[in-house]
Amino acid sequence: MRYFFIEQPAVGDPQLLITGSDARHIRTVLRLKSGDKIGLFDGQGFEYQARIVAVSAGRVEVSVLQRFPVTAESPVQITIAQAFLKEKKMDRLVRQHTELGISKWIPFFAKRSVPRPSKKNLSARMERWKKIAKETLKQCKRGCVPQIGETATFEEVLNQSQACDIKIAFWENESEPVNAPLPESELQIEKIFVLLGPEGGFTAEEIEQARDRGFVTATLGPRILRAETASLAACVLLQYLYGDMGKKW
Repeated sequence: MRYFFIEQPAVGDPQLLITGSDARHIRTVLRLKSGDKIGLFDGQGFEYQARIVAVSAGRVEVSVLQRFPVTAESPVQITIAQAFLKEKKMDRLVRQHTELGISKWIPFFAKRSVPRPSKKNLSARMERWKKIAKETLKQCKRGCVPQIGETATFEEVLNQSQACDIKIAFWENESEPVNAPLPESELQIEKIFVLLGPEGGFTAEEIEQARDRGFVTATLGPRILRAETASLAACVLLQYLYGDMGKKW
């Protein structure tokens, strides 16, 4: 069954309208017609089974047959604060982190961040990242679209971490593994905030700032990883330890 994203929740509304690129895809590429069944996500935790009622240029009318909660969401809310990286790496990380189940993604400028896009380019990239997150949602069958935060300074990122249960900065100069400084697994961990640096890594001053704000530092092993590899490895490890990628005893 093909799945499509809908902006509005369908609570109490048996009729929905699909427009834009999804409507064009349904009509001209998939050539679906009245009576065919499709799946829908609302990005707020629910999935729908629907039947196409009518197809016309630029719009597809559907009737909701069934509504049920999606079970693919992680039990922990992971916020990834990612320092700006070069080229298309940020686009790929939004897609991959969405697949891995994060709740929020915040781009920020670290001292060693080389790319410094203009305000106009940042706005365009923000819209692109939101689109990537929505498209990825359909592929991995998640229920909630990760929130894409506004581009922040390092200080602003630290301020946004205050309400989290665990705050971790991954740093290549740390020797302790990720699970060493963290609370025991029987404690209730609901919100995790993760700081990940640029290609050149964090400066010692940035790490001290983070520690002063309650962050623990952790290593990702003895090998030097690319910034984008480290970002994904950190997310997988935390989903394994506290989320839904590891066995709970």
